[in-house]
Amino acid sequence: MDGLRVIPTYRHGREWLYVCLPDGTNLAWYDRGAARVNLLGEAAHGPHEEDVLTALGPFLTGPVSVGPPPVPTPAELARLALHPDDDLAPNRPGEALLVALDRDPAPPRRLRPDPRRRALTAERTVGEALDRMEGAGRHVLHSIPLPGGDRVHHLLIGPGGLYAVHALYAHRQRVTVDGPSVALGRHAPRPLLRRVRADADRASYALTAEVRPVLVLVGASEVTVHVPPRGVRVLTDADVPGLARPGGVLKPADVEALHAAARDRHTWSRL
Repeated sequence: MDGLRVIPTYRHGREWLYVCLPDGTNLAWYDRGAARVNLLGEAAHGPHEEDVLTALGPFLTGPVSVGPPPVPTPAELARLALHPDDDLAPNRPGEALLVALDRDPAPPRRLRPDPRRRALTAERTVGEALDRMEGAGRHVLHSIPLPGGDRVHHLLIGPGGLYAVHALYAHRQRVTVDGPSVALGRHAPRPLLRRVRADADRASYALTAEVRPVLVLVGASEVTVHVPPRGVRVLTDADVPGLARPGGVLKPADVEALHAAARDRHTWSRL
């Protein structure tokens, strides 16, 4: 068939190549990430499969599967029905802090650095480490708003379960953990782990699934634990990749369903 056009586009952060007739009718699309050519309409039931593959030939980077589009799962249907304003998946690490700094930047000549920027550095460091774990059945969400002004800094959903990850800036400081209290350097200890545990408990209630609390100390020079904290894992930013290792807790369908629920803003507004 002559005159087929290949038009590149991006959907949900992935590159798709559409194959169209001269009148604009779509015959197929090639999803590079999934290595799949999805045939539509007459291309799926007629003799045009070879024509589509010939048109895509210069763009194919390896073996591909070919056939009609797969039937969407219930989780995918829920995502497609989600309004963009209610979808938390596009949130960047530290999204709430970025918005706050944009609306109310610190005065240019402060004697002390704006603590929000230090907190942003911590969330970005942890968020980037978690984002590198995306794939292989794992999903990451950032800056999930909770009623009352609190946030879950990061939520990791994968075969190993769910983790609510709180990032704390501790650059070049000695950190002492004593039960629920955390002390940075010579500063007075704060019962930070109670908040970390409470945020995870709220996430568990919202998602009706166990969410494990994790505190990540970003840039700490030394960590001393006098009394092990109850129910909270305390890590450094170098330890974050270890969260991806355990598995066998959630099935793939459960991971997708929990991700679909967690990315919906309304899931959290009901708390």
